Amino acid sequence: MTAVAVGADAAPTGRAAWHRRVAALPLAYLAGIAAVGVGHPFLPGWRWLVIHLLLLGAVTNAVVVWSAHFTAAVLRIPAPPRRRAEAVRLAVLNAGVVAVLAGGVADLPWVGVAGAGAVFAAVAAHLAWLARQVRTALPARFAVTAHYYLAASVALLTGVPAGAWMLVVDDGARPRLLLFHAHVNLLGWVTLTVLGTLLTLWPTVLRTRMADGAARAARTALPTAVTGLALLATGVLAWWPVLAAGGLAVFAAAVLITAAPAVHTAGQRPPASFATWSIAAAVGWLLVALGVDAWTLLSSATPAAAADRFGAVLAPLLAGFAAQVLIGALTYLLPVVLGGGPVLVRERSARLERHWPQRVAMGNAALAVFLLPVGAYVHITASLLVLAALLQFLGPAARVLLTARR
Repeated sequence: MTAVAVGADAAPTGRAAWHRRVAALPLAYLAGIAAVGVGHPFLPGWRWLVIHLLLLGAVTNAVVVWSAHFTAAVLRIPAPPRRRAEAVRLAVLNAGVVAVLAGGVADLPWVGVAGAGAVFAAVAAHLAWLARQVRTALPARFAVTAHYYLAASVALLTGVPAGAWMLVVDDGARPRLLLFHAHVNLLGWVTLTVLGTLLTLWPTVLRTRMADGAARAARTALPTAVTGLALLATGVLAWWPVLAAGGLAVFAAAVLITAAPAVHTAGQRPPASFATWSIAAAVGWLLVALGVDAWTLLSSATPAAAADRFGAVLAPLLAGFAAQVLIGALTYLLPVVLGGGPVLVRERSARLERHWPQRVAMGNAALAVFLLPVGAYVHITASLLVLAALLQFLGPAARVLLTARR
């Protein structure tokens, strides 16, 4: 079922043309990250910019586009004749993202707040669309995937106001708001979306059957993850570190619940591509980040100290998990949804998968070295290797899109 659902865009339904247009959005923000990586010595706020280019730009666009795609697939919703409403949502979203980025870089806080409002409006409209599809669709075996997307959207709508508030205030509550904003967005918006998507995407990418009990595990993991996220959010806002760490442990348990059938599926057909190894490595980095996060919270005396040390959590969460799972998923999905028949799909896949063992090994080894207490030059070298791995995806992906438009 899943292979048919994901690959349906090869049919002349208009979906291929739609994905040819919107696929450029996350790639453009990833290209922005590469540009900042090269020119960061001249950008004082480059770390903040990289984080938001990735999460608010590349990842959020991908989440909005692909959660709609997979919701339609699992609920068996016919392709709409027009996508005007979805296009408007994406236009509002990206206008907001650009305003947030401009406000943060140029120190124009109210421009950033207006941008955050546009992002909020776009995701709220996306949430309303998801809720309408779930309410009106016939019962479906994998409807839980759409429920993950609903929970993820609610999480972002909770985290965005905290981020907007941080743009205009600078007081004692700022570290708690930062921790709340970062955790709710990273673990709620991003991670819940990934967990819901991998239920069907993982066996499809492996080209094998889904493990027995995978859907049941996903249904169990969702309330577990939401409970853990609520405990974590309450713990960082009230600064009860033990409660926050407990919430992280509950959330990690939800990740492991979904990972168990995924591991069984991989045992049937071991990963043998860039997409599969990137996704698998990303989930591994997620578990590492959750462990480091719990240790950071428990060993920090104040919210300010925890916020200052949150960089140790961000590196594996951003580069190891969010970026890697996004690039891995796009490597598989782009050739499939661009259409053109089996021959073109194979050609595009081969282009995006080129040198995949070197890319997976280099990127993950460089990130591991970057996280170690090594000298400045070793850190610089490791970060350049991670950047090189990103460029090895961006170049072929851009060529695939350009040739698909001819």
